[in-house]
Amino acid sequence: MQKKLQQTGLVMVGLFAGVLLSLNFSANANKPVGATLPVEELRQFADVLNAVKMGYVEPVDDKQLITHAISGMLSGLDPHSAYLDQDAFKDLQAGTQGEFGGLGIEVGMEDGFVKVVSPIEDTPAFRAGVKAGDLIIKLDDTSTKGLSLGDAVKRMRGKPNTSIRLTIARKGEIKPIEVNLTREVIKVQSVKSKLVEPGYGYLRLTQFQEHSAEDLAKAIDKLYKDGELKGLVLDLRNDPGGLLHGAVGVSAAFLPPQALVVSTDGRTEDAKRRFVASPEDYLRGSRDDFLLSLPAGVKTVPLVVLVNSGSASASEIVAGALQDHKRGVIMGTQTFGKGSVQTILPLTNNTAIKLTTARYYTPSGRSIQAKGIVPDIVVEETANGTSGMRLREADLDRHLNNDKESEMPVVVMPDSDDKATPDSEKREPETSKPSAPFEFATKTDYQFTQALNLLKGLQIIQKN
Repeated sequence: MQKKLQQTGLVMVGLFAGVLLSLNFSANANKPVGATLPVEELRQFADVLNAVKMGYVEPVDDKQLITHAISGMLSGLDPHSAYLDQDAFKDLQAGTQGEFGGLGIEVGMEDGFVKVVSPIEDTPAFRAGVKAGDLIIKLDDTSTKGLSLGDAVKRMRGKPNTSIRLTIARKGEIKPIEVNLTREVIKVQSVKSKLVEPGYGYLRLTQFQEHSAEDLAKAIDKLYKDGELKGLVLDLRNDPGGLLHGAVGVSAAFLPPQALVVSTDGRTEDAKRRFVASPEDYLRGSRDDFLLSLPAGVKTVPLVVLVNSGSASASEIVAGALQDHKRGVIMGTQTFGKGSVQTILPLTNNTAIKLTTARYYTPSGRSIQAKGIVPDIVVEETANGTSGMRLREADLDRHLNNDKESEMPVVVMPDSDDKATPDSEKREPETSKPSAPFEFATKTDYQFTQALNLLKGLQIIQKN
């Protein structure tokens, strides 16, 4: 038996090393030769693989073992690198087009559980009151502890009109919250707009998709239909990001031509890029430049950009660009801090890997990673100075460090209830049902009303 194990192990080493050699040759064909394969570590991997194949209590398929190994290799790097099987790759492609099946939440991992980064507006999760920062501890009767993020997402996705029960742990709630959701085909409207008062416009981006910049241009034209604007609110709160060229296009709508929007830097030459307010960087294919016909006033109209800790990735790129060029006042709370570039590398059989290849930098050279964008004016979500979600990139296990400065500790302010009542005297909440979804750009939206007040104040100053 032992001899058979050793023989099989040697065969596995040879096969695995051969595969890695071919991959290494392909990936480094145009790079200096010098890297060597870690033979001892490969032998150890083959020994473990062989031990599992020969001795595990139940037979395990070779493909399943290799897939798990690849998945573990990538997930161990940082929270955003991942292996995408056929379903996950298909979902990713569909999601960038603004339509996919599921519940409507952006999720990550924390302490082995699934954590909500941001609910997407007009989706089952948003309507049920799921909030950013919620910890999903069970999916139906299955604990999420120990599940990979990919497996958890698979369980949440499914055919439309099928149901799933989420058990949620929420800060401030003693009892877990149970939410019954019905899956839908999620069609995300990435740009929303309205004239909130005569002369004052509101634009909200829920996600950066393939046509987000083009949709933003249409919304701006509609707002200017009845005349010049006195002020504009650009709302990026709870926007988890999306496509880079969408962020460049949205920024270009407000910045002068050729203004630097964002730069990237990584180990390879193709990871070192500069993206400017130019059609070459925000258009795809041979489409007409949809920003050419924008009203001239949009380049100078007083602008307030609302952000919070649910603003991530592409929304942070936009906020950072407008802040560095002093094009708008950034208001709200510190953003999420997701400042790394993920490159999708297609593999065989319609699978792919999502690999972190670079960091994002604002026009002034600031790194967004694990720090985010600090608002010019800090305004909490409520008038009494509290905000719900405090989860940020820096809180995630294995997050990529900020290479420009030492990371600042994340300060978590206690809720107002925590200040007033000692833990020993806290009462159990009367209900464990989720609260109603938050309504943006209404009189109850404290951050929005403060943004509007600031715009009106700026208008008065300009007149004087």
